Amino acid sequence: MPSATFFLVQTLDEDEKNNLICDKIADLFRQYRKLLVVCEDQQQAELFDELLWQRPADGFIPHALVGEALPNGAPVTLSWRQSEQQPRTGMALFNLASQVPEVAQRSQHIFDLVPAPEDEKAVARERYKHYRARGCQMRTEPLTAKHN
Repeated sequence: MPSATFFLVQTLDEDEKNNLICDKIADLFRQYRKLLVVCEDQQQAELFDELLWQRPADGFIPHALVGEALPNGAPVTLSWRQSEQQPRTGMALFNLASQVPEVAQRSQHIFDLVPAPEDEKAVARERYKHYRARGCQMRTEPLTAKHN
């Protein structure tokens, strides 16, 4: 049965939110080893590409923007183009876009966000309904920093 987990964003600070998202990408990479991150647009994908490159060497996450020439693809792929979102077997999906990406229909593990602003929560509720109607097992949890 497919699953969908929504992370509740509890901050309005963009830098803090983006750092928490990078931490979550790292966590999901360690858990699934293959992750497709669907961004709203190329600008957002490039932002997360840059943020992931800034991680410390011991926390490096192998990643690439969609379309970059890598023989077997990167373990973490940042995408914004609907037509190029082809999940590989066992690949989890982390949706950062406002709409449900087409690739969600073929993904067994879906992760999404519930942003803090009220107007964006309404859009997230529609994605939640979509995943639930698809038969996903639904979960929510806060998007928080990992404390070791």
